[in-house]
Amino acid sequence: MYDLAIIWDWLAFSVRWLHVITAIAWIGSSFYFVALDLGLKKVPHLPVGAHGEEWQVHGGGFYHIQKYLVAPENMPEHLVWFKWESYATWLSGAALLMIVYWVGGELFLIDPTKADLSLLQAIVISAGSLTIGWICYDFLCKSKLGETPTALMLLLFVILVAMSWGYNQVFTGRAALLHLGAFTATIMTANVFLIIIPNQKIVVEDLKAGRSPDPKYGKIAKLRSTHNNYLTLPVVFLMLSNHYPLAFGTQYSWIIASLIFLTGVTIRHYFNTLHATGKGPTWTWPATVLIMILIAWLSTVPGMDTYEESEARALTPVEQKFASVDSFEEAYYAVVGNCSMCHAREPGWEGLHWPPKGVVLETEADVARHAKQVYLQAGRSHAMPPPNAIQMRTEDRASIIAWYKDATGG
Repeated sequence: MYDLAIIWDWLAFSVRWLHVITAIAWIGSSFYFVALDLGLKKVPHLPVGAHGEEWQVHGGGFYHIQKYLVAPENMPEHLVWFKWESYATWLSGAALLMIVYWVGGELFLIDPTKADLSLLQAIVISAGSLTIGWICYDFLCKSKLGETPTALMLLLFVILVAMSWGYNQVFTGRAALLHLGAFTATIMTANVFLIIIPNQKIVVEDLKAGRSPDPKYGKIAKLRSTHNNYLTLPVVFLMLSNHYPLAFGTQYSWIIASLIFLTGVTIRHYFNTLHATGKGPTWTWPATVLIMILIAWLSTVPGMDTYEESEARALTPVEQKFASVDSFEEAYYAVVGNCSMCHAREPGWEGLHWPPKGVVLETEADVARHAKQVYLQAGRSHAMPPPNAIQMRTEDRASIIAWYKDATGG
């Protein structure tokens, strides 16, 4: 019979898989329509109200696509809405956030060297910041700033930098970057759910009623869609960042996260210009490379979250239980003997400058804190240690399993 740790890990894996699948669908359709929009050609004899057209070939057939800036004269019988890709991506991402950073908050969310928060307080900050972020952004878009898109984008960047710094003051490094990605993704999905789709529905209802749709709704939706286009790539980076300590585990991780938004602008500007004119500005590539070099340099600066400071956090009651059972000593020596060469504050494995994924397994407190990870990675599976590093004995894996079961009553 599967124990709770295994069931929970598979649940997290399944939700993460769903999140990736839906994100691919959303990003794919978003990039496609931006490229389509920028590549439209104005040709003679377009239907009344049509802005442009494009011919495409794919899958052995030809597609003839026309765009209406406001709406066609008559409402088509069959209309495909592109919205569920966005909704499903956000919902699955929110579920994953709850599974990893709320339920596992004592390990992955809270950093007592930064802020003395209870788990409930940290969760309230986590959820509340996403909501407040959308409210502030939406207010700015609906203000007079909405009429000056460049100024609005610059102000949005300032807000993102401030949020990156703020998250880094209260959460662990990996949680800070992940929350900045969730903050941005919430804005993007809310744009679709609360602005773009409702505006399109108003246009549809006007057509059905025989009224001429107001072009302002298309203009508003276009602004939000443009923001989404430039924010997509940074969000993908931030969602992947939790796997790379060089991104989240350094003193300037909040600056690294901020700079990534600039690469989103340079990369998307190249492709947007390419689709519109047939030639992208070449300066964007060296600019992107220079930003990435700066990011790589910043990642080498010693982190505020030094691994010595991790000792400052007292073990939780659950972690204390893992450290107090009789079978802990044997399991501890199995972990230290097989894992601490890499998972050390100063790794002994050649080429490693930081412990993989920021996980340190040297002291008894270290091992107790990461009990579930050790159990799943080196007990139930053979994921760790890498076979080319150490051949872990079957007896050592068995001692880890026995220890975990003793502590959980499994």
